[in-house]
Amino acid sequence: MDELNQLNELYQEVILDHYRRPRNFGTIEEADRRAMGHNPLCGDRLALALKMKGDVIEDIRFQGAGCAISTASASMMSDGVKGKTHAEAEAMFEKFHALVTGKSNGGADAGKFAAFAGVSAFPVRVKCATLAWHTLKAALEGMNKTISTED
Repeated sequence: MDELNQLNELYQEVILDHYRRPRNFGTIEEADRRAMGHNPLCGDRLALALKMKGDVIEDIRFQGAGCAISTASASMMSDGVKGKTHAEAEAMFEKFHALVTGKSNGGADAGKFAAFAGVSAFPVRVKCATLAWHTLKAALEGMNKTISTED
């Protein structure tokens, strides 16, 4: 098996692992900020709760149902932004969005999110991958509303 196939297989395994065993799945009863996300095209639904300590995301949880890409993205995003400031989380959103839309290959700093680089080849899946991120952005901005991928 060549190196590219091995890498693609590893990325598929990472996404499936986060889909089957999502990290930070659940709710935060005393959340400071909340937002909902919906992708009508795929049927993905997401409820996101944040516990902030000043400008830092102290805890993050999500609930909902979605496809493998959507759930894995929410799981990996929640792991990645925990302990980050609002600005750091926004910067991560921008890098992730550029990665999945094919505007960037992620480079060395793509880290575990590099598993989503192939999403750019499937434009309909970009909305699945970015749903959690757009919902996070709404929660950080204190919008407390439902975000739709069709808006």
